[in-house]
Amino acid sequence: AGPGSYTVGTMSERFDCHYCRDPLHGKKYVQKEGRHCCVKCFEKFCANTCTECKKPIGADSKELHFKNRYWHDTCFRCFKCYTSLVNEPFMLRENNKVWCSNCTATEDAPRCKGCFKPIIAGDQNVEYKKMVWHKDCFTCSQCKQVIGSGSFFPKGDDFYCVSCHEHKFAKTCAKCKNPITSGGLTYQEQPWHSECFICSNCKKQLGGKRFTAVEDQFYCVDCYKECVAKKCAGCKNPITGFGRGTSVVNYEDESWHDYCFKCTKCARGLANKRFVRHNGKIYCAECPKRL
Repeated sequence: AGPGSYTVGTMSERFDCHYCRDPLHGKKYVQKEGRHCCVKCFEKFCANTCTECKKPIGADSKELHFKNRYWHDTCFRCFKCYTSLVNEPFMLRENNKVWCSNCTATEDAPRCKGCFKPIIAGDQNVEYKKMVWHKDCFTCSQCKQVIGSGSFFPKGDDFYCVSCHEHKFAKTCAKCKNPITSGGLTYQEQPWHSECFICSNCKKQLGGKRFTAVEDQFYCVDCYKECVAKKCAGCKNPITGFGRGTSVVNYEDESWHDYCFKCTKCARGLANKRFVRHNGKIYCAECPKRL
């Protein structure tokens, strides 16, 4: 902002005021654009109006101007913090208000979604989907603890720390009853941790592998054969229910693969057919007659 373009002096020769024609000899006068006028007429006809207070800027006042706008030097203050801007950097904003550089930076800074105060250069902040928070304002919607730059889970307009998200939203393992935060598997519409869904005997994980469920216990194929499965009365191998021979014949506390349940003499398959048991052995209905 620069000073006004007029001169104030005291008349020593005979001159009259350009406007009121009063003699100016020995009086204070103002010379502007080649014309001499008394102080009163200057303020009435020639003085610029202060952009801030809307009053004339008299001959005795210091005047500042910028882009065809004029201020008393005492009115040239920051609109926000009222600091004098004479000889200080400033910005002319809406409604012809002048702002200091600090207030301009603060006003133009993004606003924290938590406290609604500006986030200025140097502040630690968190940004997510065009929203921004001071680091200490980014808190869990459940426990209200500061998340800051830690991991979080968005749910609509809310944000949860890992612990609160686990307890509020995560599925609970059918075995250990703790939240399943990642991975896991489902068996009979119940969720399990992969490390909880294991063979009851050898403790190997069963996810993606063949297994057999016996009541509330699970067994891998090898452990089921070794520890649980009945032995076929014919071939003496485990009856696992896998592969060939999934059908089983049971008779008097003994079991057979369906393909092992056959006549001892003629080897005819007897599954779903009449048979005779003689001396602990199985025969078709015809062969005992030939013994």
